[in-house]
Amino acid sequence: MPSVKAYGAESATSAIAPLTIERRDPKPHDVQIEILFCGICHSDLHTARNEWGNAVYPCVPGHEIVGRVTAVGDHVKKFKVGDLAGVGCLVDSCRECDNCKDGLEQYCAGGPTFSYGSPERDGSGITHGGYSKSIVSHEDFVLHISDKLPLAATAPLLCAGITTYSPLRHWKVGKGTRVGILGLGGLGHMGVKIAAAMGAEVTMLSHSASKEKDAAKLGAHKFVLTSDAEQVKAVTGYFDFILDTVSAEHDYNFYLALLRTSGVMVCVGVPPTPAVIPAFNVIFGRKSFAGSLIGGLPETQEMLDFCAEHNIVSDIELIRMDEINEAYERMLKGDVRYRFVIDMSTL
Repeated sequence: MPSVKAYGAESATSAIAPLTIERRDPKPHDVQIEILFCGICHSDLHTARNEWGNAVYPCVPGHEIVGRVTAVGDHVKKFKVGDLAGVGCLVDSCRECDNCKDGLEQYCAGGPTFSYGSPERDGSGITHGGYSKSIVSHEDFVLHISDKLPLAATAPLLCAGITTYSPLRHWKVGKGTRVGILGLGGLGHMGVKIAAAMGAEVTMLSHSASKEKDAAKLGAHKFVLTSDAEQVKAVTGYFDFILDTVSAEHDYNFYLALLRTSGVMVCVGVPPTPAVIPAFNVIFGRKSFAGSLIGGLPETQEMLDFCAEHNIVSDIELIRMDEINEAYERMLKGDVRYRFVIDMSTL
């Protein structure tokens, strides 16, 4: 098993620092990728600091991985050496449950194997993510990356892109759909771009007036300042669909009131505290409050192809590997527009 340079956390309180991990030699169906760029997701920080209580150390985060294929197993049919390829949040699943057979590996009944911090299904150890020089994955969990788009800015599509694309696609957002996007961060800015490309009327919902210009540049048709009672009144009962990307504590009921009859509000952010939603707030209006988790492999490839067709990438700030801890602190302050991506040549 070759040793690989990486960056990771040795404990919940330690900084992200250089370390060495082992990657397996490619098996018959494996693809080995030299990682060129890796996006930084807020969940990387949550996991590294064990804020969700499920971290395993050493923890090497990173699940927005793009690079070039350097080796393939003898039975690999989908990739060849030299191809651009990506790995997202998943690297394995049971392949046998109904969800896996339906291409919904993220909802694997036996639990999916995530790109980092998950036990390998063969018992060989714990998965490590993209803050490293290379990764090896089964070809079924590797994605084709278009050469039409800038590679660094494509990396965040592997999480931020699919996390917003999947619910928009599932609830059939398209021409004539009135969509509200709540939160203009790493997820929200992708939600605006993708919903607009799908043909929807997109409204940015924000408590910060300073976000209006950015929202318009990203493709939003309207902007509602949620601290302005008159603006909120004008869109009460207005939206068919609201995509809630906010991970800070907020009042879901405030936004449920903005839905039309039979409207849907989908949560993709993960606030730290439980929500209280009185039943009357959904009964009156036959409204739905739902959640969505990334996407399966077929849908993730579909999203990448859609983004290549519509020239959609993430707005990024490219950083060096040794700037990771500073990036985490800036991310906590919301000081990034809108996704950090690591240039892995600096590792």
